Amino acid sequence: MKAIADTGFIVAFANARDLHHDWAVQVAARLSGPALTCEPVLAETAFHLRSVEFVLDLVRTHFLRPQFKVANHLPRLMDLAKRYADREPDLADLCLVRMSELYPEHVVVTVDENDFRIYRRNKRDALPLLCPPM
Repeated sequence: MKAIADTGFIVAFANARDLHHDWAVQVAARLSGPALTCEPVLAETAFHLRSVEFVLDLVRTHFLRPQFKVANHLPRLMDLAKRYADREPDLADLCLVRMSELYPEHVVVTVDENDFRIYRRNKRDALPLLCPPM
């Protein structure tokens, strides 16, 4: 499975006490190569896990691959920020929406189903999501 990783998935994978840890480990075992992500997700994950070293190790070992430069996508990110202003999206979420547009064959792996069910890629298409069961 080709995936784009959100913060919650990575945190759940890393933290054995997380409610979604078992689910995240099972998803990780199904990945066909590194999960794509963005630097805002890496920063959020390091903050939540309180470990920059752990997050960098996920990149070093090719579990994650940063595959997005914010500066290269400013106009689209600004459009998304305006479109979803009422939801107060964070930069990481907007980057993942854009990444879903760029990598349509990848599923967005997230525990944040509420927001990602609202976001649309290419203005009208639902993002392909993989979320923990309810």
